[in-house]
Amino acid sequence: MSHQNEGMTELGLVALLVRDYDEAIEYYVGSLGFTLIENTALTADKRWVVVAPSANSRTRLLLARAATPDQVARIGDQTGGRVFLFLHTDDFDADHARLVHAGVRFLEEPRHEPYGRVAVFEDLYGNRWDLAEQGP
Repeated sequence: MSHQNEGMTELGLVALLVRDYDEAIEYYVGSLGFTLIENTALTADKRWVVVAPSANSRTRLLLARAATPDQVARIGDQTGGRVFLFLHTDDFDADHARLVHAGVRFLEEPRHEPYGRVAVFEDLYGNRWDLAEQGP
């Protein structure tokens, strides 16, 4: 059985638990080279912080500061150790070199898979990401 809803068209935001807003912005913007899309104070303790690989990226990350002990415990492990996010590139070699130079910690050397080139890295919290270029 197929269910289609013409009203839902894309995934807009993915919430990522972080320890501190400014520390997270420094890493995602400074080290990964993401664009800071929004940084708005909602209350004295809560901000709406959105980053993306580029200003044109349709799927973006909401950097959500952990507010409860359960949330704090899940920082860096929202997926039980599996790769959580997939960062696509059109120039694997250049982006891999730039990230290595910026101090991003890769867990493996780049490898070829049937779907393209890939290498797993960890962000500052330990979340695992794939840097991937699709193709042969």
